[in-house]
Amino acid sequence: MRDRSVAVIGNGPVGQTTALLLARRGVPVVLLDGRPARDKVGSKAICQQRDVLDVWESVGAGRRIAAEGVTWATARTFHRDTELFALTLDDAGTSVFPPFVNISQARVEEILDERIAAQPLIDVRWGHRVVDVEQDDTGVRLGTDTGERVAADYAVACTGAHCEDLHRTLGVAFEGHSFDDRFLICDIRADLPGWARERRFWFDPVWNPGRQVLIHPCPDSLFRIDWQVPGDYDLAEEVRSGALDRRIRAIVGDADYEIVWKSVYRFHSRVADRLRVGRVLLAGDCAHLMSPFGARGLNSGVGDAENAAWKLAYVLRGWAGEALLDTYHAERHAAAVENLDVTTATMDFLVPHDDDQRARRESVLTGAATDPALRAQVDSGRFSEPFWYVRSPLTTPDPTRPFAGRPPRGTVPPPGPGILTPDVPLGESSRLRELLRDGFCVLAAPGAEPPDVSTVPWPVRVLRLSEADHDGGIARALGMRPGELWLVRPDAYVAAVVTEPTALVEALRRAVAGVPAPRPRRVPRTSPHA
Repeated sequence: MRDRSVAVIGNGPVGQTTALLLARRGVPVVLLDGRPARDKVGSKAICQQRDVLDVWESVGAGRRIAAEGVTWATARTFHRDTELFALTLDDAGTSVFPPFVNISQARVEEILDERIAAQPLIDVRWGHRVVDVEQDDTGVRLGTDTGERVAADYAVACTGAHCEDLHRTLGVAFEGHSFDDRFLICDIRADLPGWARERRFWFDPVWNPGRQVLIHPCPDSLFRIDWQVPGDYDLAEEVRSGALDRRIRAIVGDADYEIVWKSVYRFHSRVADRLRVGRVLLAGDCAHLMSPFGARGLNSGVGDAENAAWKLAYVLRGWAGEALLDTYHAERHAAAVENLDVTTATMDFLVPHDDDQRARRESVLTGAATDPALRAQVDSGRFSEPFWYVRSPLTTPDPTRPFAGRPPRGTVPPPGPGILTPDVPLGESSRLRELLRDGFCVLAAPGAEPPDVSTVPWPVRVLRLSEADHDGGIARALGMRPGELWLVRPDAYVAAVVTEPTALVEALRRAVAGVPAPRPRRVPRTSPHA
């Protein structure tokens, strides 16, 4: 007998998000994890980006995570003993969420667990490590180390970085490289006046010569410290000899401190060659690994989860054919490659590979103290941002809105096909993205001919801005022109901007990768969300 429509493998934050988003769309899920229970220690991924908070809010968790997190306002950058510059972050835009919050992955997982416990469509099974995967045209069957076999229509693998066995079973290559240096991470609790709203980054400090140190504030007087250390670093020996205490004292001085968690990591840059293998989709660290500078790991994994969830729901309901799942690879593999490109450039600056790179870095860091033009070249990480699906097969291009390429740091591309819609308040208690994430939506500008979507075999909402956008805030945020029809996908990305209703219907069909399969699947329609 079939257990659930989708089996999610891995109960970390990406797996949790995938399960919650599927359940929100009425899809039953079994959530499997080989661990006996939740591991609640360590900060791990700490920086949660604004648009990820927005995704979590669609399952009832975003505002709570944002409220508990810490948003620092100033980024201080040092070279040896000299402060090069301090940047004050502006909170541009109209979102109810801050640009990001620092909060431990463990706490995020606890909050998501509470949402899962309240969701009857999710069946959580700890102590079920998947050891075998079989699939055919009828479904996927997962063998676990308990002897159970779990059957489902599809599976999403969110197994984290240690996924060699699963890759081997699926025949997936995970090409890339690993960095020789390691990074020591300590969560400490301490009273450090003036540090709770600042991020501090040191290049080549005298107390960690030739390498970097990064300090992030977290809730409850916790500070996350990352040291770049040699490849042969021995944490146990540092603890035994007292060197770890000296390392921390070089930063906090005489302040009392408590080590809450410590670990050593080696960072990798890798991406799977296929993110869809038949009925199995790969997401999060199982699909891509990257250095943490810029916080693109977990944030990108949540993007994977949302992309996979709405597409699986549409296929299971018979609103789209199997070709829609191929676009999961097309869109999220491109996002992973973009993230690797950005994080590799950062690591090349942090850990130069040759004399030319080392000379360039030294020149930039030395000059940045007095030359503002060089400060823009100091690369300690570009913050995570939503990927843009401008070249996706689901996107209908608009020649009047050409994509200008990767925007400058700290900015987003102007709205248009393939770009995530900006968040705009709707009255006092609602937001545009809350409305858009319910399914496909057409935003009709004043003067636009209302489209007839009755021939489209899945729900499509038409929102006439002449009736809903009383102050013109939506039109201004989008840069909308009179007579335009904006088609928005269930993940709040713009799929098309057209002026003719017939072009709108064609864009709708393109946005689900063609004409959907004629026969509906048997998923119970228990959710109002489509």
